[in-house]
Amino acid sequence: MTISFAQRLDHVETSAIRELFKLLGKPGIISFAGGFPDSALFDVAGIRAAVNAALDAEPGAALQYGATEGYGPLREQLAAFMATKGARDVAPEQLIVTTGSQQALDLIGKTLISPGDKVIVEGPTFLATIQCFRLYGAELISAPIDRDGVQTDALERLIEQHRPKFVYLIPTFGNPSGATLSAERRRAVLEMAVRHDTLIVEDDPYGELYFDAPPPPSLLALSAEVPGSRERLVHCGSLSKVLSPGLRVGWMIAPPELLAKATMCKQFSDAHTSTFAQATAAHYLASGAMPQTLARVRQVYAERAHAMTEALQLELGAALAFVPPRGGLFVWARLTGAGGALADGDEFARRAIERGVAFVPGAPFYASQPDRATLRLSFATVGVDRIVEGVQRLRLALLG
Repeated sequence: MTISFAQRLDHVETSAIRELFKLLGKPGIISFAGGFPDSALFDVAGIRAAVNAALDAEPGAALQYGATEGYGPLREQLAAFMATKGARDVAPEQLIVTTGSQQALDLIGKTLISPGDKVIVEGPTFLATIQCFRLYGAELISAPIDRDGVQTDALERLIEQHRPKFVYLIPTFGNPSGATLSAERRRAVLEMAVRHDTLIVEDDPYGELYFDAPPPPSLLALSAEVPGSRERLVHCGSLSKVLSPGLRVGWMIAPPELLAKATMCKQFSDAHTSTFAQATAAHYLASGAMPQTLARVRQVYAERAHAMTEALQLELGAALAFVPPRGGLFVWARLTGAGGALADGDEFARRAIERGVAFVPGAPFYASQPDRATLRLSFATVGVDRIVEGVQRLRLALLG
């Protein structure tokens, strides 16, 4: 039998990153490819205690069906968590719990995008977002970024020209760019949202993973200072990078009418996020263990980021340009071709695999006009010694 698939699948492809993982079974390979947190840093003892507390306190609630909007105690804890991040006026009923922040993006696509709608994203941006929004028929328009995040002058021109359904941004330690939107530009984004009556989607899975100084306040936190901006803002958060991706706990804060539609669509897909996972997360947050966990992962990731940037400068020199990250999980780099060196990210990735090291070429992270000289390196899951060895292998792949 020939299966006739939905037309919406005509313009989406399998993730280039997931395809790359198929090549990583080679013994001894050093992987800078994944965007995963390091499982060795998971607070297993704290999560185990939270599991036990959930089963001891309300076993029926933890193991039963739950409300689509989310487990009440977790929504309260998440509202309190947002307050520690500067968003002090978030009430529990103003957020819904999602199955990871990825589901929040899918719900945004389901509720807002009709075929042909225009959506502005950063260039580059999160690959899964490109795939998700295209699945619902969006025409994606790339806004340029630099080390300080999206270039707001260019963004405003694109908003004026295209009148998008919404603008999607990762303002803090972006994936893949690692860029952080400056405080001045954050305010500018909120002001243009009001000026042009444009919805802004803020995706913030990495904001707690800073190395030295905290980043500027989130758009959500700053919205209290820009009248009219809050009702034009959606904020997506996640515990995946700071606690455990296996819990699949994320959340979305949005205007009431959008939240209601998203809740309705969530009913159609999974009814509710796992109540057991939600109860576990609620007890973990209530235990007060999160600050210590964050302090530990920040220290480790900072050491690894420093090791990678230092090794890249030493081994590859002028052949690779990048801005040292101030947080997050990634180094975003560009091959310069200096000294006649290779300047094609795809070819570099193939040569690197042969040398026993993997990374993700940058082209798939662009919704349009990809820069094929770019690449994304993740330092999160590799120890310092292996990072140095892996970068030495990169030098052999690029220059050898």
